Amino acid sequence: MADRLAIAVCGAGIGGLASALLLSRQGHHVTLFERFEEPRPVGSGFILQPTGMAVLEALGLVEAITARGAWIDRLYGRSQPKGAVVLDVSYAALDPAYRGLAVQRVALFDLLYTALRHAPVTIRPGMAVKSAMRGTLSFEEYADAGPFDLIVDALGSRSTLSAHLPSRDLAYGALWATLDWPEDGPFSSRTLEQRYFRASTMAGVLPVGIAAENAPAKATFFWSLRHDAYAAWRAAPLEDWKAQVRALWPETAILLDGIKDHDTLAYASYCHRTVTRPYGDGIVHIGDSYHATSPQLGQGANMALLDAYALARAVASEGRAEIGPTYAQLRQGHVRLFQTFSRLFTPVYQSDSTWLPVLRDRITGPVSVLWPTTPLLGALVAGTIGGPMGRMGLTPYRTTPAPALRTP
Repeated sequence: MADRLAIAVCGAGIGGLASALLLSRQGHHVTLFERFEEPRPVGSGFILQPTGMAVLEALGLVEAITARGAWIDRLYGRSQPKGAVVLDVSYAALDPAYRGLAVQRVALFDLLYTALRHAPVTIRPGMAVKSAMRGTLSFEEYADAGPFDLIVDALGSRSTLSAHLPSRDLAYGALWATLDWPEDGPFSSRTLEQRYFRASTMAGVLPVGIAAENAPAKATFFWSLRHDAYAAWRAAPLEDWKAQVRALWPETAILLDGIKDHDTLAYASYCHRTVTRPYGDGIVHIGDSYHATSPQLGQGANMALLDAYALARAVASEGRAEIGPTYAQLRQGHVRLFQTFSRLFTPVYQSDSTWLPVLRDRITGPVSVLWPTTPLLGALVAGTIGGPMGRMGLTPYRTTPAPALRTP
């Protein structure tokens, strides 16, 4: 595109930062609006998949993020009390050069935000977006801003700019904590490990590397919890909950010692949103404002990065009126596929169902370690199923040669 556009990016999450950076590098006038006075990350650790890593490679940030992350080769889960293996996914089953990189959200945020501050982008903190109309943004406490040629809604699942779009709150959320990695502990430094009791209880431990140079290595611990049980959890003695966790997974005792009070754990709620048309008159929706879902498939940040890259491609190659339709064309097939998988898989691991976990333990788990299920699950975890990248000129990130074993 020859025109230099005036673009407003709303939200300084992973998708918002990446899109602002990509669009500014194309020469557009970009203004980033963020509700916090000091932009900061919200959330705990996650896995960057070969899809998300490809976008970071295009941004020139791969070396910096790999220096902070922990390579993940495998996802492994057992149901209790019998210990049946119900999740065993290896990236190598799909491609020997594929793997995930587990990172702390603050580590990726810091890299993106630092790069953005060195880019020709105007950053407007402390401005909570209330609405958008005809290219103009309205705020809760400030005068309107605009007009803009394009508004990018990266405000997340509770976005005020996509509140009119259909969504459904999910019954289960999760408690999250970032804790010291136990160097001599019982957990693998290359594995996301999970334990389940039926479908109503799930715990996980993920090594997530370091937040910054010379910082200590950390682990992300999470515990599923219904929304309507959160108040009771906060009111009960913390030791009661710790006893429940140890009963499910005794090895977590070494991590639980680092949880001193209820506030050590943050509670995250989730919703499911599938948007048929992720754009409107002069506005596009990316990330969770477009396709919010449960974190069960671990694709949130990766999907947001792909959205940002697809939007930049659409802006670079199409006339102004075609940006939204082209962006949707690049992303909607992949998004719909993963939304469908999320609807199918989430109740198996997070629900009140009594028969789904039985089916999972007796059939799904054993089948998951057989060909051709193994490469299919690998593609699902890696985010490459459905071929989301070819039309955008990207290829999944490959580690060649395979990285050496990294022990935090």
